[in-house]
Amino acid sequence: MSSNVKGALFALLAFGIFSTHDVIVKVLGGIYSPFQIVFFSVLLSFPLATLMLMRDSKPGTLIPVHPWWLALRTGAAAATGVSVFYAFSVLPLTQVYAIIFATPLLITILAIPVLGERVRLRRWMAVLVGLGGVLVVLRPGETALSLGHLAALVGAVGGALASIVVRKIGSEERPAVMLLYPMVANFTLMACALPFVYVPMPIEHLGLLAIIAAFALFASRLMISAYQSGEAAIIAPMQYSQIIWASIFGYAFFGETIDQPTAIGAGIVIASGLYIVLRESRSGNSENTPVLRTRSRAETGTTPRMSLMMRLTGRTPPRQDG
Repeated sequence: MSSNVKGALFALLAFGIFSTHDVIVKVLGGIYSPFQIVFFSVLLSFPLATLMLMRDSKPGTLIPVHPWWLALRTGAAAATGVSVFYAFSVLPLTQVYAIIFATPLLITILAIPVLGERVRLRRWMAVLVGLGGVLVVLRPGETALSLGHLAALVGAVGGALASIVVRKIGSEERPAVMLLYPMVANFTLMACALPFVYVPMPIEHLGLLAIIAAFALFASRLMISAYQSGEAAIIAPMQYSQIIWASIFGYAFFGETIDQPTAIGAGIVIASGLYIVLRESRSGNSENTPVLRTRSRAETGTTPRMSLMMRLTGRTPPRQDG
């Protein structure tokens, strides 16, 4: 088995687990506020984060080198976490994924002012076509746009913003700082909101939250193995396999069926994202390769980011993923 095939299989398994994670979020989201779900998700992730911080051998303090950039990333991650968890609770899984798949398109746009990336005409066309695919999914004027659709859009924008900031300051900030600040901010903000939304949770639901944390950890570890085994240009597109899992899980557990506009729009968004990944993977087409270097799960501030996990555990980051 070639290294690329091995890496792709690791990634497919990881995104299958991530999709199962999202199913549990959707189940709990039908009962509890996203603020409560995020709070307990972060709380149960702190033991993992603590163990990782204990392995950080890089000297220094937890004072950020770039406090304003880190504040921006922290705010974006917190907004993404609540928004995505809420979107999963009220929208069909396939619609949420179709909208969140616009994240690499938004990363391409944000790379211009933040990274000084030069985007040529072909990638601009791919971005515009992809954003058109999002409009096909949303169908403005034909169906009423709900708060869930807005939340999914906020999640896509917030995830792109958090990712591009990581690309901007990641080489200068300690991984411990980049990992800890979003989690602490999420914990604090959600704790402030918790008294207004709290609903007592039976032990089995707390167990489901623990499973969410465990799934996120295991899937992230598989993604590390994927990027260590194969090329980023092969691994990154595997994220789009989640639309298949969403169709299966949505039908099996929630009676959801994928309608024609969602299928067409998702196809357009995925094709645009694949084109951008392939363009960036070719030498000379992108100075910073901002999409390839930020391709993992959207930053939600609930679990450690994959690239930070790699740096904290002393593993060599993949050549094309930061």
